[in-house]
Amino acid sequence: MKYPNSEALFKRAQNVLPGGVSRNTLLRGAHPLYVLKGKGCRVTDVDGVERIDFANNMASHIHGHAFEPIVEAVSKQLQCGTAFTLATEAEVTFAEHLCSRNPAFDKVRFVNSGTEAVMAGMKAARAYTGRPKIAKVEGSYHGAYDYAEVSQAPTPENWGDSARPNAVPLAQGTPQSVSEDMVVLPFNEPEQSIAILDHYKDQIACILIDPVPHRIGMSPAGSTFVAALRKWATDNGALLMFDEVITFRTEYGGAQALYDVRPDLTSMGKMIGGGFPVGALAGRDDVMRVFTNGRLPHSGTFSANPVTMTAGRVAMAYFDRDAVAKLNRLGDYARASLAQLFQTLGVPACVTGAGSLLRMHMKPAIPANFREAHPTEVQKRALSTLINDLYDDGFMLIHTGAAALSTVMTEAEVDCLVESVASSMTRLKPLLLETVQ
Repeated sequence: MKYPNSEALFKRAQNVLPGGVSRNTLLRGAHPLYVLKGKGCRVTDVDGVERIDFANNMASHIHGHAFEPIVEAVSKQLQCGTAFTLATEAEVTFAEHLCSRNPAFDKVRFVNSGTEAVMAGMKAARAYTGRPKIAKVEGSYHGAYDYAEVSQAPTPENWGDSARPNAVPLAQGTPQSVSEDMVVLPFNEPEQSIAILDHYKDQIACILIDPVPHRIGMSPAGSTFVAALRKWATDNGALLMFDEVITFRTEYGGAQALYDVRPDLTSMGKMIGGGFPVGALAGRDDVMRVFTNGRLPHSGTFSANPVTMTAGRVAMAYFDRDAVAKLNRLGDYARASLAQLFQTLGVPACVTGAGSLLRMHMKPAIPANFREAHPTEVQKRALSTLINDLYDDGFMLIHTGAAALSTVMTEAEVDCLVESVASSMTRLKPLLLETVQ
């Protein structure tokens, strides 16, 4: 399809923005699409095309667009000001709410993005333990921070032995010292991971894990794996940190509620901001004291601004236990519907996810780790075609084939998506069958 107004805007953008955008995830096809407005679970672009939004700004909207209680509360706050060199009650009220959702949250500190929340957590772990190294899982995404980016996107050419993965920098020019202070673990392999950790036991400040890692394949971390990491951290004076920037939506108190462990630190972001830029780091009181006892000076001009605090508090208040359970049932329905579709069509594709999250893979079996999730060139082409088909047919998905549902959706929207996926996958079937022959 042609989108002349978006094309014209992109031509202007390339004159003033590198690549025409400020975030590369918007680049798709010949040019990005430009939004005019959004309401509920539907978004209209500048060419007048309306789409059902299953991307929700990379999982940051839990109630869809222009959710009326948030609009009303933020509008009132705007009349009172947006940011001050004074503390606000809005920060206190929202912190009280977040801490009430999870017993592991003794204290919380707000920042402006998930990336910043993870960064603050890694620095806090180093400040608390006095150790330099951070352990993370191969392929896991933890934001745009040199240390967090290590082994975010390794390839078969550089990822090394699966039992002892290489620490591979993402961006060219990353100092070698960054990789040297990151320890990379194989996903859901407790024995292999413990063996790696033992090699650095006196140097590990923190083990950082995402309980449902998107880039690894969006399959939950196994309870045995998580328990092994928790025990090792406790036994060896290290901290365990959960990155719940995306996954906090999966349970009332975050995905960690599904495990019989309690992390020392938890990073959050995306949907806890009610549609505004946000990040938060929560954790044990003694660990969080590093921010004020001189070990880790920390500030931020727009951290905990009252607009974000107001929007976040309202968003989370409406995402109560009943809302979480209802949305998770819709997620179960969506995953089951897509899985049944792939089986009926006889295509080598599968679906993963948890709670209100899902991801489609152009693979015959659910990938167990990042290496199995890594797509071939044919699978990349097939997925790209599927996403483009869906956009042209009136649906927005995350470019990885992932979706994040919102509370304003129903089974009707899911059924429409499944019907559109069926149309595209029927055409893609011959190409996909080539990958398993």
